[in-house]
Formats: sequence, C-alpha cells, structure tokens
Amino acid sequence: MESSKYLSEFNLTEKQLKQFEQYLLLLQEWSKKMNLTTITEETEAYIKHFYDSLVLSKYLKDSIHLADVGTGAGFPGLPLKIGNETLTVDLIEPTTKRCTFLAQVVNDLELQKVNIINKRSEDLVDYREYYDAITSRAVASLNILLELSIPLLKVGGKMYALKGSSFDEEIKDAKNAFKELKCKVTNIYEFDLPLDLGHRAIIEIEKIAGTPKKYPRVYAKIKKQPL
Repeated sequence: MESSKYLSEFNLTEKQLKQFEQYLLLLQEWSKKMNLTTITEETEAYIKHFYDSLVLSKYLKDSIHLADVGTGAGFPGLPLKIGNETLTVDLIEPTTKRCTFLAQVVNDLELQKVNIINKRSEDLVDYREYYDAITSRAVASLNILLELSIPLLKVGGKMYALKGSSFDEEIKDAKNAFKELKCKVTNIYEFDLPLDLGHRAIIEIEKIAGTPKKYPRVYAKIKKQPL
C-alpha cells in the first residue's frame, strides 16, 4: 500500500509492512459490521492508528511483557507487537465482539506471544503487579486510567498513556491519583502526526511503590468519583 511510506522511519521489514496491510484490510472489513473505528480510509488509518501507535516503540525495551488496557481494535498493542517481535503482549478488552476481531488479526498475521483477555482491567486480580509495561490509548481521562492500569504494573514498571494535545490538563487533574497510586510522570514525549493530522503526547509514568490494596475500586465508583 502506498501509505506504508508513512511508516518508513520505523525500519520495518517487508513482512512487517505486509502485516500492516493485512491488519488494515481486516479493520476495514470488520468496521462495516461493528463499531471498531470510524478511521478506515487508508492514509488516515496508517497515520492515526499505525504511526501513532508505533512512535511508542522508540521508548520500549525489548522482550518485555506488556499489557494494552482497553485495546479496542488493537491500538497501540498490535502495532507495537508487529513492530517488535520480542514483545509479549496481552490485549485487555471487555467487549467480546472486539476480542473476536483481535483473535482473527492475531491468527491471520501469525503473531506469536499475543494473549487476548476478555475482561475489564480492574477485574484482573491474578495479574496484580504483574506487567513490565502498560499502554493505553483513547480509553479514559488520566485520573481514571491510572486506577485501571497502575495496579497491574510491577513496581519500577512503566505505564505509557497515549494522549492528544490537552494532555497537560489531564496531568494536572490526576495529581491526587498519582499520589494515591504511588506513581509519577518521568517523561513526556511529544510529536506531530504526518500531514498535520494532530499533535500527540506519550506520558511515561513510573510506579514507585506497591499499590494500596483498596485500589482498584469497582468501575462504577472509579468513573463516578475519580481520584
């Protein structure tokens, strides 16, 4: 596909570029019958989905176990996996239909070390303080997202929240959540999407101590009374 030129800075192989082509075709096909994404035009999808996700690959270590919370149609978890085969990626998604889509992508692209977990992140009691890194994109405001994600992260692990241009306000609003959940912002990586399609930021957050046992709360309470 011509739009693969927008991924040139990531030094992808022909195999990886082919996998992105297959991914887009599946995304287009499934989006006709269910609510996956409204962004299915080739160039826009390559930039707003694939490029936007792959920028994070510059800041991840190899061979880590990563969870993508609220992965939806697989972003950023699946592009990160396609771009770096050494990663083990758990895609956490509560909607069963979306998990069915994700399973087909994983199967058709012949991806290894990808697990699909059809549950809400706050219900994953067996995965508490389990992951090396956590990613999330377009799921919730940061004060809510932290409570959904930080309990799953190892002490010393990193969370990466992919955000739009209002990220600084979200950081301010999450001041209490950082304190309660024992974590802190360690880096903010800002970048512009190609073709002036938007300004983005990756907020890197380190977990500095164990999560208090009272967190996470049930989702209804997290949403109604964010930290």
